Amino acid sequence: MEVRFVTRNVELPGDIKDYMEKKLFKIEKFFDRILDTQVALNYKRGMNVVEITSNVNGVVMRGEDYAPDLRKAFDKALKNIERQVKKHKSYLTDKVRMKVQDISFDIDPELIPAPATEKDEPVREIVKRKKFTVDVMTPVEATMQMDLLGHSFFLFKNDETGAINVVYRREEGGYGLLEPR
Repeated sequence: MEVRFVTRNVELPGDIKDYMEKKLFKIEKFFDRILDTQVALNYKRGMNVVEITSNVNGVVMRGEDYAPDLRKAFDKALKNIERQVKKHKSYLTDKVRMKVQDISFDIDPELIPAPATEKDEPVREIVKRKKFTVDVMTPVEATMQMDLLGHSFFLFKNDETGAINVVYRREEGGYGLLEPR
C-alpha cells in the first residue's frame, strides 16, 4: 500500500507521521487489497482536520474527522475507514457466498435475502410494508403530487419513457429526478 501525506496550514512532525503510517498499515489486516491511501491534514478554526481517502481495490473510501489534537483527529478518521473496510469485506464475502452475481435485476426485490450486518451496527429491519399503485404521469405532475402528500420523494411511472422514476426534494432547494439506465 502506498501512503501519501498532504498538509495544509499544519506542520507534520516525524514521530506523528511514523505513528500514522504504522496505524494505516494495520488496516491491511482487515483487507489486503488496499492499493493506496492519502492523508490530508489541515488546520481550520482551531481544529485539526484529518481526511483519509483509501482506494480499496477500485472502491474509494473516505473518512474525515477533527479534534484539537492531530493524533486524536487521525484516530477518529481511521476508525471511519476501518468500519468501511470491514463492511466492504463482509459485503464481498456475502456476495461470493450467496452468488449474487448470478441474480438479475428482473427478480422481485422481496425475494433477495437481506445482507448480513456487522455486530457493532444496529440491525436494519423493515418494520412496515406498503403496497400502492404506480401511476403514469410526468415528472412535473409527480412533484405536484409529492407536495400535496407532504412527502420528500415520490415514485411514479414516467409517461414519456415508460420507466419507473423517483422525484425527490433536494436539501439545497428544487427537485431531483432518479431515472434507471
